Amino acid sequence: MSELKTNKISTNDGNNVAIDTALGLKSYDTTARDALTSVAGDIIYNTTEGAPQFYNGSSWTNMKTYLDLDVDVLLVAGGGGGASDRGGGGGAGGVFYATSQSLTRNTNYTVTVGAGGNGGAGGGANNGSVGYDSDFASFTSAKGGGYGGSGSNAGNGGSGGGVGFPYAAGSSIQGSTGGAGYGNAGGEDGSYGAGGGGGAGSAGSAGSGANGGNGGSGRAFTITGSSVAYAGGGGGAPSNDNGQGSRGNGGSGGGGNSSSGQAGASGSAGTANTGGGGGGADNLPRNGSGGNGGSGVVIIRYPTLGGTISVGAGLTSSTTTDGLYKVTSFTVGTGTVSWS
Repeated sequence: MSELKTNKISTNDGNNVAIDTALGLKSYDTTARDALTSVAGDIIYNTTEGAPQFYNGSSWTNMKTYLDLDVDVLLVAGGGGGASDRGGGGGAGGVFYATSQSLTRNTNYTVTVGAGGNGGAGGGANNGSVGYDSDFASFTSAKGGGYGGSGSNAGNGGSGGGVGFPYAAGSSIQGSTGGAGYGNAGGEDGSYGAGGGGGAGSAGSAGSGANGGNGGSGRAFTITGSSVAYAGGGGGAPSNDNGQGSRGNGGSGGGGNSSSGQAGASGSAGTANTGGGGGGADNLPRNGSGGNGGSGVVIIRYPTLGGTISVGAGLTSSTTTDGLYKVTSFTVGTGTVSWS
């Protein structure tokens, strides 16, 4: 039988019961709570959830107001693949960021994490492929990064790809553009070196002489609780038959470096879960491949007391706590999520 112990209970003028010190609920973590023999109406403080809870006869429920849930959302799409044979760097995946977006509890929302595009295969002048979109609920999706070009124009996307060395003497091809609000254009070719892919923060640099252009910079966000850069463009490849040009470096935020001017070398991949573009590969003997684009990420920030998230099959995720907020990062797959 429960026992109530008190030193004093008095009434206010309005006949309300008053307690002159804080009311301390009995505390349990979730494991200890579930071991209780409970009846409807029992109230505890759950130290695991950081919230008072009541037992409704069948399950424990947080004592909170069931209103729409406000969240912050960051979507980063997959980066584009770099090209082979003096290839342009891949464009970074597009970025979409929004704060205080209203969700409804006990409603399924679809999450898709965009994969990176493939780098152009060695053995000839081959373009990379575009990255894949990242999506969450009804928010505007972040577009996959444009591919790096080899001897041709590059692909449009979240950010545009850089352009490789043109085979038509004296020609110059402008780098492809990024989507409005998502990223920036890729760099054009130089005399021999390829342009860097565009990044979320800036455009890719043009090749210069035999040197490859650098990828555009990414953008930093603090949604996880610390500053992290995403969506850097891939570096454009140098030429190794005209003075051993220097490589193009990937942009901050996961952009892959191009090959370093060594015969047959391949470009570096964009960093996973940053949406970085892949680096281009240089020429002679043309068996190096462009780097793959880095995969994207979907990050959702919500109040610690805002509810319990349920992640469906098909998604890989992790959750951390930042003060009064939880941050769930989705790194692979497609599936549904909800909050109760």
